[in-house]
Amino acid sequence: MTKFPLAATTEAVDDYLKAILELSGNTDARVTGNALAAHLGIRAASVTGMLQKLAALETPLVAYEKHHGVRLSEAGRRRALEVIRHHRLLERFLHDVLDYSWDEVHEEAERLEHYISERLEDRISARLGDPRLDPHGHSIPPKNGPLAIRAEMELTNWPCDVPGSVSSVSDRDPAALREMKLLGLVPGAQILIEPGSRTVSVLVRIDGQAAARLTPQLAAGVLVAHTGNAR
Repeated sequence: MTKFPLAATTEAVDDYLKAILELSGNTDARVTGNALAAHLGIRAASVTGMLQKLAALETPLVAYEKHHGVRLSEAGRRRALEVIRHHRLLERFLHDVLDYSWDEVHEEAERLEHYISERLEDRISARLGDPRLDPHGHSIPPKNGPLAIRAEMELTNWPCDVPGSVSSVSDRDPAALREMKLLGLVPGAQILIEPGSRTVSVLVRIDGQAAARLTPQLAAGVLVAHTGNAR
């Protein structure tokens, strides 16, 4: 994976590139400015200005067309993958070596991901045995290769009475992560959705236990794959 000099990007630029990659589903699909603004929690006008700057660089990081959205350039994709690799390796290190809980690691990794050196990245990866997944089940991009795309579906959309495995969970809300942990909604957990309306709650059996009622908001943060394909 090609390294970027630290002076070439800023935290804000890195956050934009990561968000575009995540919202596109790791594809070349264009992302709307409004979706990006909502994801980053900033005004749409600010997003437009930043995207225009990133597209006008000598080595453009994005391809942007007004009213048609944005996608990453090859250089932008390389940087986004590099930062995501840093972030997820750091989460794994903080969780496995420093005993951070899984609801604490995201915020710490957000602070550190922009600055670790290639040498430190390599040593963290080696110390952990070159892991493939972070504590929340997200794929860690390989050092020289693309990010794996997995067939996952939000728990809210998973069909009733079809066994599945929790593949990954959103790491953006510490309170939601703590609740998931209490319920056993962790990567690898076996789930079965029971029939019923999903407008108020989702009724789900977790590892064969009595059915638990999840709010749609909590269920939307859980991604499920067919049993045996979750990793």
